[in-house]
Amino acid sequence: MISDPREIPFGPDVTVLRMDPCGLIAVDKPAGILSHPNRPGEKARAVVAADYDERAQCYRWSGPDGAERRLWLLHRLDSATSGVLLLAADPAVAEAAKAAFKARTTQKKYLAIVAGHPRERRAEWRDTMAVKRGRGQVRAASGGGVTAITAMRLIRLIPGPPALAVVALEPRTGRTHQLRFQCARRQIPILGDQTYGNFRLNRDLGRRLGTDRLFLHAASISLEFALGGRRHRFSAAAPEPDEFVALARRR
Repeated sequence: MISDPREIPFGPDVTVLRMDPCGLIAVDKPAGILSHPNRPGEKARAVVAADYDERAQCYRWSGPDGAERRLWLLHRLDSATSGVLLLAADPAVAEAAKAAFKARTTQKKYLAIVAGHPRERRAEWRDTMAVKRGRGQVRAASGGGVTAITAMRLIRLIPGPPALAVVALEPRTGRTHQLRFQCARRQIPILGDQTYGNFRLNRDLGRRLGTDRLFLHAASISLEFALGGRRHRFSAAAPEPDEFVALARRR
């Protein structure tokens, strides 16, 4: 098992937030970096610059001693989303942690800057949605047979024009594009969202701020799982990105 994160060929600007003795590793994934490569030639843009085994959901590479190293990906973030991503250096830990994700016993919090002001300071959002895939693209839409649930809390308002807000989002379900879709459905799209966003505002603010990133950040995660007859608890948090801080200051 990997015991030193320096053995891992991390991708550009990926930083280790925490490594637990059991083998769990939390990293801070920058916006624009892939959770895993989707096609040949994308290794250099991934969290780990190594071959990815889609079936086993793990990265593979050879260490200095020639022995194979493996690192399991426990969940995914969209490439445009920054923040906490969990990996495991041990297959038993990976299996136990994934069971916690499947059982929805993990707690995840995201920060987002949205266009407009939420109608309420706190709310639980419930929507039915469908995910459509085609031509290499993914898009969520209203309707369908799955329910998306998110707890929203207003952090602060950023006066306009244009009016903006910082919100905390805690997904209770893990649907594709869930947070982006639910924000847009309430007319408070996340800044920088190239699929569901306010494209004119994105373009204008992008020119002023010098960035076209998606303003969605996985701020923290915690989970509890059973392994070897013991209960393990793990949590990690990623600092607020510089672009988030800069936007609040420049308003």
